[in-house]
Amino acid sequence: MGANFMQTKLTFSLKAALFSLFIAVSGAALASDPAPKASKPDAAAGENLYANGDKDRGITACAGCHGAAGNSGSGAWPKLAGQQAGYLVKQLQDFKSGARANPVMTGMSASLELKDMQDISAYLAKQTQKGATAKNKDTIEMGQAIYRGGIAGKNVPACAGCHGPAGAGIPVQYPRIGGQWSDYTEAQLTAFRSGARKNLQMSAISARLSDLEIKAVSDYIAGLR
Repeated sequence: MGANFMQTKLTFSLKAALFSLFIAVSGAALASDPAPKASKPDAAAGENLYANGDKDRGITACAGCHGAAGNSGSGAWPKLAGQQAGYLVKQLQDFKSGARANPVMTGMSASLELKDMQDISAYLAKQTQKGATAKNKDTIEMGQAIYRGGIAGKNVPACAGCHGPAGAGIPVQYPRIGGQWSDYTEAQLTAFRSGARKNLQMSAISARLSDLEIKAVSDYIAGLR
């Protein structure tokens, strides 16, 4: 019995030693393996997806609505040329997840992977926007005053404080809005005000704006360069 006990103990010790060696070797191998690198956005691939889509993957071309190089033909669809890449990626993610409600864009983004979104956004960020113009002479001064100075009596901050003097925005934080179709900007401010589009900051601001003030500032923003 003593011999058997010693043999069992020896076998157990040998197994333990071999297991420890296996862990040590595996750990060394893991430590020596380089960490996977995040792939950089590929603007060329993004251009192809934007212009042509990918039928095999169920991806529809974006250009059909948003126009060549991100310059849409009307306010029914926003201009995307020159938009902040990080902002575009976030919107596409929100459309796909349902965090931002839009039946058309939810369907369009459903087949997009994160890399696709990053590629398309990188392409659009490099494009040159074809600016619009302010059209309503009667409200241009009101729109300018709201954009540049806000409305103190209503606790409405100046739009320029976040979106910049020319509406170029700030990467990651605030989107480019300058040169956008006035119809689209007006629709978004109205959606923020009603709660149809979710954004605590913009909902609070737009809630203090009248229909006329929304129209005026949207028209003024269209003419920003």
